[in-house]
Order: sequence, then C-alpha cells, then structure tokens
Amino acid sequence: MALLIRPLALADLPAIEEIQRQNPTAAQWPPADYLGYQTLVAERDGEPAGFLAVLSIPPDEVEILNLAVATRFHRQGVGSALLDAAGGRVQFLDVRISNHAALSFYRRHGFQKCGHRRKYYSRPVEDAIMMRREMPR
Repeated sequence: MALLIRPLALADLPAIEEIQRQNPTAAQWPPADYLGYQTLVAERDGEPAGFLAVLSIPPDEVEILNLAVATRFHRQGVGSALLDAAGGRVQFLDVRISNHAALSFYRRHGFQKCGHRRKYYSRPVEDAIMMRREMPR
C-alpha cells in the first residue's frame, strides 16, 4: 500500500471531480482547470487518493490552491504527503474560517496565520484565514 506522488494526468480528471465532490469545503473547480497548474496526485494501489494544486511564485515560494483527499483515504497520511511534495521554501494558502478540521491540519504541519481576507469565498460567502509556513533548509 505504498503511496505514489505523481503529476496529474488527463485520465485523473474524473477521479479529481469525485474527490472534490466528497470534500465540499475544498475548492470546487472544473477538473480540467487543474491542467493549468502544477497539480500532483497521490495514488495508492493504482487509485487516485488525493490531489494538490499549487502555483509557483519565484524565487522559492508556492501558493497551495487546493488540497483534497478521497474520504476512504482520510487520516492515512495522504494529505501530509501531498503537502510535503508541494515544494517551495515558503508555502502559502487560504482556508475558510469555518473549516476547523483544515485549520487544525495546517497548524499541525507548521502553518501560522499571516492574514485575514474578508468575504473571500462565495457559496457561501465567508472569510478566509491566510496561512504561511517556512520549510527547513
């Protein structure tokens, strides 16, 4: 049951759509949009278990745009492995203020609040907590 982290393939788009559906607090993008970003897929036993989309910001930063794990793979280290593979010496992300599980997850991984965006999200309208972490050199 080894976990493989690999780049997104066109054949993954239906699985990405299903993973998003299972995670209503994750961003709900049209799956093909992920092809325009650096998107990684975590695969376990040939099955997509989760994904992470990032935007690289030179010289050595990344913004995490979306991270979601299939429900049957929750609490198995998939999200942690994807975060570790995101790259960048400094990582940024936004998370819904009401998403306590995600806030706790990111804090456990060393992210700290660095800002607040009012009415950042729609459906429903909600504030975002901006978070940041520096990776060890």
